[in-house]
Amino acid sequence: MLDFIYKYISPQTLAWLIIALPLAGAFINGLRSLFAARFDSEPIHPLTSLIGCGMPILSFIFSLLIFFTLIGFDAGQEATMITGPLFQWAATSNLTIDLGLKFDQLSLVMVLVVTGVGSLIHIYSMGYMEHDEGYTRYFSYLNLFLTFMLLLILADNLVLMFVGWEGVGLCSYLLIGFWFEDPAKAAAGKKAFIVNRIGDAGFLLGMFLIYVTLLSQSSTTVAEHGYRFFNFDVLKNYSAFFIPVATPICLLLFVGACGKSAQIPLYVWLPDAMAGPTPVSALIHAATMVTAGIYMIARLNFIFVLSPTALSVVAWTGAITAIFAATIALVQTDIKKVLAYSTISQLGYMFLGLGVGAFSASIFHLMTHAFFKALLFLGAGSVIHGMGGEQDIRNFGGLKDKMPVTAWTFVIGAAAIAGIFPFAGFFSKDAILWHTFHSGHTGLWVIGFVGAGLTAFYMFRLVGMTFFGNPEMGPSKWNKVHESPPSMASVLIILAILSTIGGWIGVPEAFGGSDHFHYWLSGVFGKSVVHEGMEESHAPEIILTVLSLLWALHWAVLSSVIYSQRKEWPAKMAERFKFVYNLLLNKYWIDEVYGFVIVRPMLWISRNILWDVVDAKLIDGYGVHGTGRMMLFWNRLVTSLQTGVVQQYLFFFVVGVALLLWKFAF
Repeated sequence: MLDFIYKYISPQTLAWLIIALPLAGAFINGLRSLFAARFDSEPIHPLTSLIGCGMPILSFIFSLLIFFTLIGFDAGQEATMITGPLFQWAATSNLTIDLGLKFDQLSLVMVLVVTGVGSLIHIYSMGYMEHDEGYTRYFSYLNLFLTFMLLLILADNLVLMFVGWEGVGLCSYLLIGFWFEDPAKAAAGKKAFIVNRIGDAGFLLGMFLIYVTLLSQSSTTVAEHGYRFFNFDVLKNYSAFFIPVATPICLLLFVGACGKSAQIPLYVWLPDAMAGPTPVSALIHAATMVTAGIYMIARLNFIFVLSPTALSVVAWTGAITAIFAATIALVQTDIKKVLAYSTISQLGYMFLGLGVGAFSASIFHLMTHAFFKALLFLGAGSVIHGMGGEQDIRNFGGLKDKMPVTAWTFVIGAAAIAGIFPFAGFFSKDAILWHTFHSGHTGLWVIGFVGAGLTAFYMFRLVGMTFFGNPEMGPSKWNKVHESPPSMASVLIILAILSTIGGWIGVPEAFGGSDHFHYWLSGVFGKSVVHEGMEESHAPEIILTVLSLLWALHWAVLSSVIYSQRKEWPAKMAERFKFVYNLLLNKYWIDEVYGFVIVRPMLWISRNILWDVVDAKLIDGYGVHGTGRMMLFWNRLVTSLQTGVVQQYLFFFVVGVALLLWKFAF
C-alpha cells in the first residue's frame, strides 16, 4: 500500500503537505469570511466545515503514512527523515538558513497528537459553533493555529521553530479574543499575547547566545558548518562547545518555555484564556501552544543535560507550579477555570520529568494529557452547551440523568488525569514520579505525590458537583438541559477510548510490559536515560506505584462523597479556615500583586514620563514642532534679506569683497 502511494508522491512531499493543507484551509476560509463580511452574507456552513475539518484530517492521514514509513526502522535506533530545503530563506556571510523539515520519533509523536486531537476538536466545533456568526472566521483561525504548531514541531532549525512559536502566540490572541466585542474577552487575548512576549524575549536571547558561542569558536569544522548554526543536528554534534555557557543558554530558553507552557511566574495568562470558545481552550490546553515549551526542551535535551543547574531549576519550577496550581483548583467554581489550573498543574509534572532527565516520560504524559484534557474541556463545553451558557458548577448537579454520554466520558477523563488504573494518566504520571524518586530527588517526589492527591480531589469535586447529587437549578431550567448533538458526543466517545487505552503502550517492565513508548523514543533521547537502573529489582517501583494509586483513589472517593452527598461540609470547612479559603479562591492574589508591582508602575512611567515628557515635550515639542519653529525662524531671516532693493544687494556685495580682501591681505 505504501509503495503504491509513494510511487506517485514522495515522503518529502507528504511532509510539506502536512503543514500546507491546514494553511490552505486557513487561507480559503479566511478569504470566504472576509468577502462574506464585505457583502453582508454568511458563507455556507457545510463548505466551511468541509474545508476546515477536511484539511486537518488529511494532515493526520499523511502523518500516519510517514509514521508507518519510519516505524520500519528499529525503534531503538535513530530514524530521521529530513526534507530537502524548500528554498533558502536567509543568507549572510556566516549564516544561511534553509526552510526544511525534520521527522524523527519525537516529532512524529507530536505531529500525530496535534493533527489527531486537533482534527477531533475541529469536528466537535461544528456542533459547538454552529450558530455563531463568525463560524467561517473561527475555522480559519483554527486551521492557522494548527499550521503554526506543526511548523514549530517539524522545523529543522531554531529560527524556523521560532516562527511557529510566534505564530501560535498570534493565533492564541485571535482565538482567545474571538468574541472581541466583549471588552473582557478582548483584554484576555491581549494579556495572553503580552505575557508570552516576555517569555519570547528569553527564547530570542538564548538563540543569540547559541549563535555567538558557535561563531566565537576557531574550529574549522564549526566554520564549515556555520551556515547551519541553528540546525538541531549541528547543535547536537557540537554541543561540547556549549559547556561553559550551557546554564545561561538553558535558563534563557526555559524563560521562553515558562511563557508558552504557563509555569511560574508566567502562568497568569492561561486561566484568562478561558474567555475564548471552549473548543479553543481544548486546542490550546491539549494539543497546541502549551505543549510548545515541553517540546522545545525535549528537542534540545542534549544542551540541557550539559547543565545540572538548569535541569534543577526546570524540575523545581515544575514541581512548585504543579502543587501551586492544584491548590487553586480546589476551590474554583467556574468549570473551565478548574480545568485551566489543572492544565498548569499537569504541565508542571511534565517539566518535573524533564528536569530529572525523564524526557520520554514527560513526552508520554504530554501525549496522554492531550487525550484526557481534550476530553475534559470538550466535556465541559458539552455541559455549557446543554446548560445554555452556564459555567458555575454550583448551579449544576445531577446532570448524568440528562447528559449520560457527557457525564460518563467526563468521569473517564477525570479518572485518567487523577492517575487511576487502568486509564492513561496512571501510566504516564507514575512514570514521572518513579523517575523522580529513582534519580534521588526525594523532595521533588513528595511534592509530586501530594500534588497527585490534590488532582484526584479537585477533579472528583468537579465530577460530584456537576453530574451527581441533586440538581441545583429550577424546574424550568432543568427541563431545557439536553445532551449534545452527535458531532460533539461522538468526539467525546473517541477521546474517552483514547484516555482509557492510550497509556497501555507505555506499560513499564515492572508490570510485565515492554515499555514500547519509551523504547520508541530512545532513538532520540538515548537508551541510557530510559532504561537506567531497570536491571535492578522492580519492587520499589511496584510499591510506589501501588501507593500512588491508593493515594489517588482515597482522595477521589472522599471528594465524590463530600461533593455529591455531604455538600454542607465544604461550606463549614470554608468558614472554619476562612483565610486559607479566601487565599485559594483569590488565587493567592497574584494578579493583584502583578498589577500593583508591575502593571501600575509601568502605566505611570508610560503616561507621565514616556508620553508626557519624552513623547509630548521632547519628541513633539523639541523634535517635530521645534524643527518647524527653527525652519520658520530661518525663513523669516532669509526673507528679511530678500528686499528687492538693488542698492542694498550692492552694499552686501561690497562688504563681502572687502572681507575677502582683508582675509587674503592679513
